[in-house]
Amino acid sequence: MNKARFSGQPHNLSGDSSEEDIPMALRDSHEAAPQRLSPRLTLLITGVSGFIVLGLIASFWFFVIAPRNTVDSQAASNGTIPTDTQSEDSVNSEDNNVDALLGHLTYPEAPETELFPITADGRMRMRKVAAQRYQAMAQAARREGVILVPISGFRSVKDQEQLFFGIGARRNQTPAERAAVSAPPGHSEHHTGYAVDIGDGAVPATNLQTNFENTKAFRWLEGNAARFGFEISFPENNPQGVSYEPWHWRFVGDRHSLELFYKARNLNSTQP
Repeated sequence: MNKARFSGQPHNLSGDSSEEDIPMALRDSHEAAPQRLSPRLTLLITGVSGFIVLGLIASFWFFVIAPRNTVDSQAASNGTIPTDTQSEDSVNSEDNNVDALLGHLTYPEAPETELFPITADGRMRMRKVAAQRYQAMAQAARREGVILVPISGFRSVKDQEQLFFGIGARRNQTPAERAAVSAPPGHSEHHTGYAVDIGDGAVPATNLQTNFENTKAFRWLEGNAARFGFEISFPENNPQGVSYEPWHWRFVGDRHSLELFYKARNLNSTQP
C-alpha cells in the first residue's frame, strides 16, 4: 500500500478518475476475498462521516432555527412584540396621553335613550342609573335639612361648543385659559350623562363658585356622596390641572362609569 495516498490530501472520486486515485481497499476485486479495513482507513471513514453529520446539524440550525430568532429579535427591537417589561398599564397611559386635550380626556356622548330627568321639568338629565342614585342622594340630604339643587347635568357636544368657544371669546380667554374652567367640546364629563353640577338651595349665590365649599350642601356631600356612588371630579391640585370645582360631581357607582372616569387618574404620570 502506498502510504502517500493517506497524506490528508482530498481524493478525486469522480467517474473519470484513474484506478490509482482510488485507495486499494476501496477497489472492486472479483478474485480476492473481502478484507477488513485497516485501522487508519476506518478512522478516516469515521471522521468523514462525523463531518457530514455535523454539517447537516449546522445547516438545520442555520436555515430553521437561526432565521426565526433573527426575525423575533428584530420585531422585539422595533417594538412590535411586547416584552416582559411592558405592561397593560403603560399602554393605557400612552392611550390616555393621546386622548388628552388641555388636560381633558375624550368622552363619548350618552345615547338619548339612556337619559332620564333629574328635575321636575325634565330639562336636566343623567343616565338612568346615575339619575336614580342622584335623586336618592338628594332625598337623603333633604331629610337632614340640606337642599341639593342640580345646576347642570347631561350636555351635548354642541352645547359644549357654545360654552367653550362662545363664552371664551366674550371673556377674551385663550383655549388654555378657557380649558382651566371649561372642557373643550368632546372632552367634557357632562357628555357622558354621569356628571352633575350641584348647588345649595339655601345659598344660590355660591352656585358654580369656589366658596360653595363653605356651604352646608358641600359639607354634606363630602360626608355622604360616596354612599350613593358620587365623587368630586376636580378637587384642589388635581392631576389634570383643571381649576378646583367643588360643585362638579360625577357618578362612579357602576362598572361602566368607573372604567370611563378612572382613566383620568393615569394622567398624573403622563402630564408634563
